Amino acid sequence: MYYVDNDFYLSVYKGTILTGNEVEKNLKSASKDIDTLTFNRIVEKGFESLTEFQQNIIKEVICQFADFKFSNADLLENVLNSYSINGVSMSFNKSMNITVVNKVIIPTNLYSYLEQTGLTCRNLRC
Repeated sequence: MYYVDNDFYLSVYKGTILTGNEVEKNLKSASKDIDTLTFNRIVEKGFESLTEFQQNIIKEVICQFADFKFSNADLLENVLNSYSINGVSMSFNKSMNITVVNKVIIPTNLYSYLEQTGLTCRNLRC
């Protein structure tokens, strides 16, 4: 299940990074990651039972996250941590602006925005 459709992405969010078949595929992928980041609380409660405030944040985060994942697909799928040849080295380290939660890599500002919904709480009673 995903929470944002092509129409929302193109008309309301005014997305321009994703086009054609990429829109639905990336929105669905971002929605699945949001379910992971919210410990499936949206699935459990049902999207329609969330407050309008929560729904709006989730939709916005999904659109931005889908754009981020598409734009950075090569880096996100790269398993290389460090590389060196002829004295030149390259490494990919965790950045201050990236958060990893349950193996989902998300920009810290988007995760902070998603936290405002109260659905990312790690306690059992949230």
